Amino acid sequence: MRPGTVIAVVGATATGKSDLAIGLAQRLGGEVVNVDSMQLYRGMDIGTAKLPLAERRGVPHHLLDIWEVTEAASVAEYQRIASGVIDDIQARGKVAVLAGGSGLYVRAALGDLDFPGTDEAVRARLEAELTAAGPAPLWDRLKAADPTAAAAILPSNGRRIVRALEVMEISGQPFSATMPSYDGGRRAVQVGIRLSRPELDERIEARVDRMFARGLADEVATLAGRHGLRDGKTASRALGYQQVLRYLDGDWSLEQARDETIRATRRFARRQESWFRRDPRVRWAEAGDELLHRALSLL
Repeated sequence: MRPGTVIAVVGATATGKSDLAIGLAQRLGGEVVNVDSMQLYRGMDIGTAKLPLAERRGVPHHLLDIWEVTEAASVAEYQRIASGVIDDIQARGKVAVLAGGSGLYVRAALGDLDFPGTDEAVRARLEAELTAAGPAPLWDRLKAADPTAAAAILPSNGRRIVRALEVMEISGQPFSATMPSYDGGRRAVQVGIRLSRPELDERIEARVDRMFARGLADEVATLAGRHGLRDGKTASRALGYQQVLRYLDGDWSLEQARDETIRATRRFARRQESWFRRDPRVRWAEAGDELLHRALSLL
Protein backbone atom coordinates (compact mmCIF):
# COMPACT_ATOMS: atom_id res chain seq x y z
CA MET A 1 0.00 0.00 0.00
CA ARG A 2 1.41 3.36 -1.02
CA PRO A 3 2.24 5.97 1.67
CA GLY A 4 -0.54 8.50 2.17
CA THR A 5 -3.29 6.05 1.27
CA VAL A 6 -6.45 6.27 3.37
CA ILE A 7 -8.30 3.06 4.24
CA ALA A 8 -12.08 3.19 4.51
CA VAL A 9 -14.07 0.32 6.04
CA VAL A 10 -17.62 0.60 4.74
CA GLY A 11 -20.84 -1.38 4.47
CA ALA A 12 -24.22 -1.80 6.09
CA THR A 13 -24.89 -1.44 9.79
CA ALA A 14 -24.11 -4.48 11.98
CA THR A 15 -21.59 -6.01 9.56
CA GLY A 16 -18.59 -5.52 11.86
CA LYS A 17 -16.98 -2.35 10.54
CA SER A 18 -15.72 -1.07 13.89
CA ASP A 19 -13.98 -4.33 14.77
CA LEU A 20 -12.34 -4.64 11.36
CA ALA A 21 -11.16 -1.02 11.43
CA ILE A 22 -9.47 -1.59 14.78
CA GLY A 23 -7.85 -4.80 13.52
CA LEU A 24 -6.49 -3.01 10.44
CA ALA A 25 -5.25 -0.08 12.52
CA GLN A 26 -3.40 -2.44 14.86
CA ARG A 27 -1.73 -4.28 11.99
CA LEU A 28 -0.84 -1.20 9.96
CA GLY A 29 -0.01 1.36 12.61
CA GLY A 30 -3.19 3.32 12.11
CA GLU A 31 -5.77 5.45 13.87
CA VAL A 32 -9.53 5.23 13.37
CA VAL A 33 -11.56 8.16 12.03
CA ASN A 34 -15.31 8.00 12.58
CA VAL A 35 -17.52 8.40 9.49
CA ASP A 36 -20.80 7.51 11.20
CA SER A 37 -22.96 10.63 11.21
CA MET A 38 -24.71 9.82 14.49
CA GLN A 39 -21.60 8.87 16.46
CA LEU A 40 -20.59 12.51 16.07
CA TYR A 41 -23.12 13.37 18.78
CA ARG A 42 -22.27 13.45 22.49
CA GLY A 43 -24.34 11.13 24.64
CA MET A 44 -25.67 9.08 21.75
CA ASP A 45 -23.75 5.97 22.71
CA ILE A 46 -25.97 2.92 23.07
CA GLY A 47 -28.18 3.57 20.08
CA THR A 48 -25.26 4.26 17.73
CA ALA A 49 -23.21 1.24 18.92
CA LYS A 50 -20.37 3.59 19.80
CA LEU A 51 -17.44 1.55 21.12
CA PRO A 52 -16.54 2.44 24.71
CA LEU A 53 -12.93 3.33 25.36
CA ALA A 54 -12.16 -0.09 26.85
CA GLU A 55 -13.18 -1.83 23.62
CA ARG A 56 -11.00 0.28 21.30
CA ARG A 57 -7.97 -1.91 22.09
CA GLY A 58 -5.63 1.03 22.53
CA VAL A 59 -6.26 2.40 19.03
CA PRO A 60 -6.84 6.19 18.96
CA HIS A 61 -10.29 7.16 17.65
CA HIS A 62 -11.15 10.55 16.17
CA LEU A 63 -14.35 12.50 15.46
CA LEU A 64 -16.52 10.93 18.13
CA ASP A 65 -18.65 13.17 20.38
CA ILE A 66 -17.91 16.45 18.63
CA TRP A 67 -21.45 17.91 18.43
CA GLU A 68 -24.27 18.51 20.90
CA VAL A 69 -27.53 16.76 20.05
CA THR A 70 -29.19 20.12 19.40
CA GLU A 71 -26.79 20.89 16.52
CA ALA A 72 -27.93 20.18 12.98
CA ALA A 73 -25.49 17.99 11.09
CA SER A 74 -23.36 19.71 8.46
CA VAL A 75 -21.49 17.51 6.00
CA ALA A 76 -19.50 20.53 4.84
CA GLU A 77 -18.35 21.25 8.39
CA TYR A 78 -17.59 17.59 8.94
CA GLN A 79 -15.49 17.53 5.77
CA ARG A 80 -13.47 20.51 6.99
CA ILE A 81 -12.76 18.90 10.36
CA ALA A 82 -12.08 15.43 8.94
CA SER A 83 -9.60 16.80 6.41
CA GLY A 84 -7.53 18.32 9.21
CA VAL A 85 -7.66 15.13 11.27
CA ILE A 86 -6.56 12.93 8.37
CA ASP A 87 -3.76 15.33 7.44
CA ASP A 88 -2.52 15.25 11.04
CA ILE A 89 -2.60 11.44 11.22
CA GLN A 90 -0.62 11.14 8.02
CA ALA A 91 1.85 13.85 9.04
CA ARG A 92 2.71 11.68 12.06
CA GLY A 93 3.42 8.72 9.80
CA LYS A 94 0.25 6.85 10.73
CA VAL A 95 -2.49 5.35 8.56
CA ALA A 96 -5.96 6.89 8.68
CA VAL A 97 -8.60 4.14 8.85
CA LEU A 98 -12.11 5.47 8.25
CA ALA A 99 -14.95 3.43 9.76
CA GLY A 100 -18.67 3.91 9.32
CA GLY A 101 -21.70 3.39 7.15
CA SER A 102 -22.78 6.98 6.43
CA GLY A 103 -22.03 7.06 2.72
CA LEU A 104 -22.11 10.84 2.34
CA TYR A 105 -19.69 11.27 5.24
CA VAL A 106 -17.33 8.69 3.77
CA ARG A 107 -17.31 10.66 0.53
CA ALA A 108 -16.76 13.89 2.45
CA ALA A 109 -13.82 12.48 4.42
CA LEU A 110 -12.27 11.18 1.22
CA GLY A 111 -12.51 14.66 -0.29
CA ASP A 112 -14.97 13.61 -2.99
CA LEU A 113 -17.50 16.38 -2.39
CA ASP A 114 -17.79 20.01 -3.41
CA PHE A 115 -20.63 21.83 -1.70
CA PRO A 116 -22.91 24.23 -3.62
CA GLY A 117 -23.89 27.49 -1.97
CA THR A 118 -26.93 28.10 0.20
CA ASP A 119 -29.85 30.53 0.22
CA GLU A 120 -31.24 31.15 3.68
CA ALA A 121 -34.66 32.28 2.41
CA VAL A 122 -35.11 29.21 0.23
CA ARG A 123 -33.88 26.95 3.01
CA ALA A 124 -36.26 28.52 5.56
CA ARG A 125 -39.24 28.10 3.24
CA LEU A 126 -38.45 24.44 2.56
CA GLU A 127 -37.85 23.73 6.25
CA ALA A 128 -41.22 25.31 7.06
CA GLU A 129 -42.81 22.92 4.55
CA LEU A 130 -40.95 20.03 6.17
CA THR A 131 -42.22 20.98 9.61
CA ALA A 132 -45.79 21.40 8.39
CA ALA A 133 -46.13 18.35 6.16
CA GLY A 134 -43.24 16.01 6.97
CA PRO A 135 -40.64 14.67 4.54
CA ALA A 136 -42.90 12.50 2.33
CA PRO A 137 -44.33 15.20 -0.01
CA LEU A 138 -40.91 16.86 -0.31
CA TRP A 139 -39.31 13.53 -1.22
CA ASP A 140 -42.05 12.92 -3.79
CA ARG A 141 -41.25 16.32 -5.31
CA LEU A 142 -37.56 15.46 -5.40
CA LYS A 143 -38.28 12.07 -6.98
CA ALA A 144 -40.36 13.69 -9.71
CA ALA A 145 -37.68 16.26 -10.48
CA ASP A 146 -34.54 14.18 -9.94
CA PRO A 147 -35.07 10.40 -9.52
CA THR A 148 -31.33 9.77 -9.26
CA ALA A 149 -30.98 12.08 -6.27
CA ALA A 150 -34.13 10.69 -4.63
CA ALA A 151 -32.79 7.14 -4.93
CA ALA A 152 -29.74 8.15 -2.90
CA ILE A 153 -31.69 9.84 -0.08
CA LEU A 154 -33.90 8.13 2.49
CA PRO A 155 -37.53 9.30 2.21
CA SER A 156 -37.43 9.98 5.96
CA ASN A 157 -34.29 12.13 5.82
CA GLY A 158 -35.95 15.53 5.76
CA ARG A 159 -32.75 17.49 6.16
CA ARG A 160 -31.07 15.99 3.10
CA ILE A 161 -34.26 16.26 1.04
CA VAL A 162 -34.50 19.96 1.90
CA ARG A 163 -30.86 20.45 0.94
CA ALA A 164 -31.36 18.71 -2.41
CA LEU A 165 -34.40 20.82 -3.25
CA GLU A 166 -32.58 23.97 -2.14
CA VAL A 167 -29.61 23.26 -4.41
CA MET A 168 -31.91 22.52 -7.34
CA GLU A 169 -33.83 25.74 -6.84
CA ILE A 170 -30.82 28.04 -6.55
CA SER A 171 -28.69 26.31 -9.20
CA GLY A 172 -31.36 25.47 -11.77
CA GLN A 173 -29.94 21.99 -12.28
CA PRO A 174 -30.67 18.53 -10.85
CA PHE A 175 -29.14 17.83 -7.46
CA SER A 176 -27.62 14.66 -8.90
CA ALA A 177 -25.56 16.85 -11.25
CA THR A 178 -23.74 18.20 -8.20
CA MET A 179 -22.93 14.71 -6.91
CA PRO A 180 -19.30 13.74 -7.31
CA SER A 181 -17.80 11.29 -9.73
CA TYR A 182 -15.73 8.40 -8.46
CA ASP A 183 -12.35 9.61 -9.69
CA GLY A 184 -11.45 12.43 -7.30
CA GLY A 185 -10.44 12.99 -3.71
CA ARG A 186 -7.74 11.35 -1.63
CA ARG A 187 -5.90 8.21 -2.61
CA ALA A 188 -7.81 5.50 -0.77
CA VAL A 189 -8.66 1.82 -0.55
CA GLN A 190 -12.27 1.16 0.44
CA VAL A 191 -13.00 -2.25 1.96
CA GLY A 192 -16.67 -3.16 1.99
CA ILE A 193 -17.99 -5.88 4.30
CA ARG A 194 -20.56 -8.13 2.66
CA LEU A 195 -23.07 -10.27 4.53
CA SER A 196 -26.00 -12.36 3.31
CA ARG A 197 -29.40 -10.72 3.71
CA PRO A 198 -30.81 -13.32 6.18
CA GLU A 199 -27.72 -13.13 8.40
CA LEU A 200 -27.69 -9.33 8.27
CA ASP A 201 -31.36 -9.23 9.30
CA GLU A 202 -30.59 -11.53 12.24
CA ARG A 203 -27.65 -9.41 13.31
CA ILE A 204 -29.73 -6.24 13.17
CA GLU A 205 -32.45 -7.75 15.36
CA ALA A 206 -29.88 -9.02 17.87
CA ARG A 207 -28.15 -5.66 17.90
CA VAL A 208 -31.36 -3.74 18.54
CA ASP A 209 -32.27 -6.16 21.34
CA ARG A 210 -28.86 -5.53 22.96
CA MET A 211 -29.38 -1.79 22.73
CA PHE A 212 -32.74 -1.92 24.47
CA ALA A 213 -31.36 -4.32 27.10
CA ARG A 214 -28.44 -1.97 27.78
CA GLY A 215 -30.72 0.97 28.46
CA LEU A 216 -31.44 2.75 25.18
CA ALA A 217 -34.75 4.06 26.53
CA ASP A 218 -33.01 5.60 29.55
CA GLU A 219 -30.34 7.13 27.29
CA VAL A 220 -32.97 8.74 25.08
CA ALA A 221 -34.94 9.97 28.10
CA THR A 222 -31.80 11.61 29.52
CA LEU A 223 -30.92 13.26 26.21
CA ALA A 224 -34.49 14.48 25.78
CA GLY A 225 -34.83 15.72 29.35
CA ARG A 226 -31.47 17.38 29.95
CA HIS A 227 -29.89 18.00 26.59
CA GLY A 228 -32.69 19.02 24.23
CA LEU A 229 -32.73 15.99 21.94
CA ARG A 230 -36.19 16.87 20.59
CA ASP A 231 -34.80 20.21 19.37
CA GLY A 232 -32.08 18.52 17.33
CA LYS A 233 -33.12 18.44 13.67
CA THR A 234 -30.69 15.61 12.94
CA ALA A 235 -30.15 13.72 16.19
CA SER A 236 -33.86 13.37 17.02
CA ARG A 237 -34.37 11.45 13.78
CA ALA A 238 -31.61 8.91 14.41
CA LEU A 239 -32.56 5.23 14.25
CA GLY A 240 -33.69 4.04 17.64
CA TYR A 241 -33.85 7.53 19.10
CA GLN A 242 -36.76 8.56 16.90
CA GLN A 243 -38.65 5.41 17.83
CA VAL A 244 -37.96 5.65 21.58
CA LEU A 245 -39.12 9.28 21.57
CA ARG A 246 -42.46 7.98 20.28
CA TYR A 247 -42.50 5.57 23.24
CA LEU A 248 -41.66 8.35 25.70
CA ASP A 249 -44.44 10.47 24.22
CA GLY A 250 -46.93 7.65 24.82
CA ASP A 251 -47.55 6.91 21.15
CA TRP A 252 -46.05 3.42 21.24
CA SER A 253 -45.27 0.71 23.75
CA LEU A 254 -41.62 -0.11 24.33
CA GLU A 255 -42.12 -3.31 22.34
CA GLN A 256 -43.50 -1.31 19.41
CA ALA A 257 -40.52 1.03 19.57
CA ARG A 258 -38.20 -1.97 19.49
CA ASP A 259 -40.03 -3.55 16.52
CA GLU A 260 -40.10 -0.29 14.57
CA THR A 261 -36.38 0.23 15.22
CA ILE A 262 -35.63 -3.19 13.75
CA ARG A 263 -37.76 -2.51 10.68
CA ALA A 264 -36.29 0.95 10.11
CA THR A 265 -32.73 -0.32 10.58
CA ARG A 266 -33.25 -3.12 8.06
CA ARG A 267 -34.57 -0.60 5.53
CA PHE A 268 -31.59 1.65 6.20
CA ALA A 269 -29.19 -1.27 5.73
CA ARG A 270 -30.67 -1.90 2.27
CA ARG A 271 -30.01 1.72 1.39
CA GLN A 272 -26.43 1.48 2.65
CA GLU A 273 -25.80 -1.62 0.56
CA SER A 274 -27.15 0.09 -2.53
CA TRP A 275 -25.07 3.22 -1.91
CA PHE A 276 -21.76 1.39 -1.53
CA ARG A 277 -22.46 -1.07 -4.36
CA ARG A 278 -22.68 1.88 -6.74
CA ASP A 279 -19.10 2.90 -5.93
CA PRO A 280 -16.80 0.88 -8.22
CA ARG A 281 -13.81 1.61 -5.98
CA VAL A 282 -15.12 -0.51 -3.08
CA ARG A 283 -13.39 -3.89 -2.74
CA TRP A 284 -15.67 -6.41 -1.07
CA ALA A 285 -14.80 -8.97 1.62
CA GLU A 286 -17.14 -11.57 3.09
CA ALA A 287 -17.82 -11.23 6.80
CA GLY A 288 -16.65 -14.08 8.98
CA ASP A 289 -13.76 -15.43 11.01
CA GLU A 290 -11.14 -14.65 8.35
CA LEU A 291 -12.39 -11.12 7.64
CA LEU A 292 -9.22 -9.36 8.80
CA HIS A 293 -7.03 -11.65 6.68
CA ARG A 294 -9.26 -11.11 3.63
CA ALA A 295 -9.25 -7.35 4.14
CA LEU A 296 -5.47 -7.24 4.45
CA SER A 297 -5.17 -9.17 1.19
CA LEU A 298 -7.29 -6.52 -0.54
CA LEU A 299 -4.83 -3.85 0.54
